[in-house]
Amino acid sequence: MWRTLLCALVLLAACTTQKSTDGQHVERSSTSTPLERAKIHTELGVRYYEIGQLGVALEELNTAVSADSSYAPAYNALGLVYMDLHEDDQADKNFRKAIKLDPSSSEAKNNYGLFLCQRGHANEGIRQLLDALKNPLYTTPDVAYKNAGLCSRKAGDIKSAETYFTKAVKLNPNQSESLFQLADIGYARDDYVTAQQYLARYMSVANPPAAEALWLGARIERKLGNRESLANYGSQLRKRYPSSPETKAFLEGRFE
Repeated sequence: MWRTLLCALVLLAACTTQKSTDGQHVERSSTSTPLERAKIHTELGVRYYEIGQLGVALEELNTAVSADSSYAPAYNALGLVYMDLHEDDQADKNFRKAIKLDPSSSEAKNNYGLFLCQRGHANEGIRQLLDALKNPLYTTPDVAYKNAGLCSRKAGDIKSAETYFTKAVKLNPNQSESLFQLADIGYARDDYVTAQQYLARYMSVANPPAAEALWLGARIERKLGNRESLANYGSQLRKRYPSSPETKAFLEGRFE
């Protein structure tokens, strides 16, 4: 059904209408260029990727690069699909192709950087993420900073991680993942007041809050001796995530 609906929307957009001599409207397919076909199939591929239909996404994206082999966004999207499929050689190849074709693409550099970080190549991943930030037209620099923070923290560089997360929330005060990470870093440092402040900001923008965030909140309030707030976090855990490991730990009193 999704495939039929999305294709119908694209076909509708690719048609023009004219009035016949008897007053009836008839459709006439417009002539599309290779670039236009590449854009259409890339958009379809991304939509299928977003709803988890990776096989169909691959079909559409391969059709896109067949139509125009110089269309960089198609290769970026292929990289994401292969990344999810854990076909790492193909993911790496397509991300590199996207960046080669469009060196100014911050989106491709961000995605490639995240891929490298997740595969254990922190230094190169962070280099790609920071390179994405050099483009003044990049619309979501907070995402690249957030990803650089996650990469640095995974690599054990907490100081750099904190710097990147802080830059992310300065650019976007609603950057929920960065707010949570800053709260978690504060808790790990026994700075419970700072952790509480960042988590409060996270709770104001996250909908719904993640189980791990509620669990962090419970532990923070326990350290601060705020029984009412502790009970509130526990209540939310039981209500929202009754079967989660965090709720089980709360009910069993395993706070450390």
